[in-house]
Amino acid sequence: MADVMSTEAISAAALRLGVDLDQIDWSSVHLPPGQTFGIESEDEDLDEEATLEFDAGFGNVIVVDNLPVVPREKFDKLEGVVRKIYSQIGVIKEDGLWMPVNPDTYKTLGYCFVEYNTPQEAELAKEKTNGYKLDRSHIFVVNMFDDIEKFLKVPDEWAPPETKPYLPGENLQHWLTDEKARDQFLIRAGNDTEVLWNDARQLKAESVYKRPFWTESYVQWSPLGTYLATVHRQGAAVWGGATGFNRLMRYAHPQVKFIDFSPGEKFLVTYSSHEPSNPRDTHRVVLNVFDVRTGKVMRDFKGNADEFGGTGGFIGSPWPVFRWGGGKDDKYFARMGNNVISVYETETFALIDKKSIKVENVVDFCWSPTDPVFALFVPELGGGNQPARVSLIQVPGKEELRQKNLFSVSDCKMYWQSNGEYLAVKVDRYTKTKKSTYTGFELFRIKERDIPIEVLELENKNDKIIAFAWEPKGHRFAVIHGDSPRPDVSFYSMRSGHHTGRVSKLTTLKGKQANALYWSPSGRFIILAGLKNFNGQLEFYNVDELETMATTEHFMTTDVEWDPTGRYVATAVTTVHEMENGFNIWSFNGKLLYRVPKDQFWQFLWRPRPPSFLSPEKEEEIAKNLKKYSKKYEAEDQDVSLLLSEQDREKRTMLKDRWNWWINEWKRLHEEEKLLRQRLRDGEASDEEEEYEAKEVEVEELLDVSEEVLSFDE
Repeated sequence: MADVMSTEAISAAALRLGVDLDQIDWSSVHLPPGQTFGIESEDEDLDEEATLEFDAGFGNVIVVDNLPVVPREKFDKLEGVVRKIYSQIGVIKEDGLWMPVNPDTYKTLGYCFVEYNTPQEAELAKEKTNGYKLDRSHIFVVNMFDDIEKFLKVPDEWAPPETKPYLPGENLQHWLTDEKARDQFLIRAGNDTEVLWNDARQLKAESVYKRPFWTESYVQWSPLGTYLATVHRQGAAVWGGATGFNRLMRYAHPQVKFIDFSPGEKFLVTYSSHEPSNPRDTHRVVLNVFDVRTGKVMRDFKGNADEFGGTGGFIGSPWPVFRWGGGKDDKYFARMGNNVISVYETETFALIDKKSIKVENVVDFCWSPTDPVFALFVPELGGGNQPARVSLIQVPGKEELRQKNLFSVSDCKMYWQSNGEYLAVKVDRYTKTKKSTYTGFELFRIKERDIPIEVLELENKNDKIIAFAWEPKGHRFAVIHGDSPRPDVSFYSMRSGHHTGRVSKLTTLKGKQANALYWSPSGRFIILAGLKNFNGQLEFYNVDELETMATTEHFMTTDVEWDPTGRYVATAVTTVHEMENGFNIWSFNGKLLYRVPKDQFWQFLWRPRPPSFLSPEKEEEIAKNLKKYSKKYEAEDQDVSLLLSEQDREKRTMLKDRWNWWINEWKRLHEEEKLLRQRLRDGEASDEEEEYEAKEVEVEELLDVSEEVLSFDE
């Protein structure tokens, strides 16, 4: 091993050789394989990847059995078919496909070997092609090459398996047991990703776990906060644990671009898009549905990009391609195709009734957040002869629960309330002249008998709708409408006094600098945010009392996120802007608690919480008797307040002591220089300026004398 040099020695050697270290591209410097030069890496992934790259075993080789036995003239065709099947799963090494041949008959022996770059690709190939039906007579039997040696070592006599003691796994929801009831959040800045506690009482963030180069793209929490997912070139990975963030599972999917969890965290969908070899062809899309706990591929989908898009002016398909329904049970997922909606059930991962739902010209659909019901929208057809419609479909029976025909429609957007009790359909309609549009709402009461529909139109029908948002778990909604730069904000309720079956307007706030709405997860409070052109205007509003709690600003804000409990709000400025990157933490009523500047700030994500185990009745009872439950926390808050006060006193005392030290030091220096000052004053002892009379004295000093002879011409 080479000797280790200090930084000073390296700098000295560079200076001696005339090398400017600042001009060296250190990212281009690579060590020989296996060499560390005494500098051990803390990144376990690097060690594992190195192991994969230089592994001398056969973990990346599979054996494919039950191939057709063909003569020499059909060898190339069979090899091409096998190569096409297995190259779709991973990268086959050069000369990595070997199909043995009988030396006497020159016929194939009915099996072949396929060598991939990594064992993960080989495992995935075995998983996806074992049992693959090439034709009626040939069904693939695929094994890992290393498994053959294990099969040969199986003893002839059966022996009972060794019983291993039960070892409980880590509590993946241990973070919920925090004694201070704090929430966690994640930030990604520069090359670092960090998880922190929001310690609002101490007015700071407390680090939990930090890791450089944790992801190659972005990170994402699972919907219930159990897992943290990272995205890499080889696939995705999930992390979690009681004491830190350990890697729990990997999901092999080369060149993965997007990931999405099912609502109940049982499944993970990964997506990749690959450029075609022929420029005239469309991109090839690969989607895998993994079991989160086992890492097993439950179903894969492949095709060109057009197959995962829509029709009728709806270009492409927004991510996620698959949309999950049926609530947290993860029973159903669906995607929209060409004039069809394909609904799959997760018990067999097959289409319900083995066929898609045919819907001519469908352009959009969305699931109820709680029930196996989805809404779909079909635009007008035949030049307006066939009206547009919104339909509610229930699965697995595929029964149409309700349909509403809509006329003169230019655009339509659907919004579900979080409890699935209401559906709002925003409809943009053409006027009679077809030269302009106006907007109204169709409000579906999903839980009521026959699903009644109510029409809501704004007082000024020509107002442009800028934003719409339901109150979580509530019956109210907010609308920003009008023209910039100061639109209006109106609040409505699906209940009207004692009459619960009629929508009513609560209030309208005139001339607000807002273009986005952010309800608290617990309802009641909302932030009217002015993003982009409004430069980060924030208004914290109490909808119960219909009053503004605070008006403030976070300049150039790009993101606003409530914590899952509705107690705190984060506003962030990400790398969309080059300056002012970082985040602020606010209380629910708009008080700034602390701010954290961060260069190259990419992401801010609160860690989600699972639903409460308390029943709605128990939550209501706690709200009514909040004073009784809050006594304990008030005492804790008082203790924290006293601690902060003591810390402030200590800080002020320290500053005062430092100030007194400087005063005393100045006095000491002043006394030491007393004789010098006295000499400068011609022996006068006093330092008081009032005892002296200022006199102006002119002093002339001869600086230079020169002679110059001048000649005068006659």
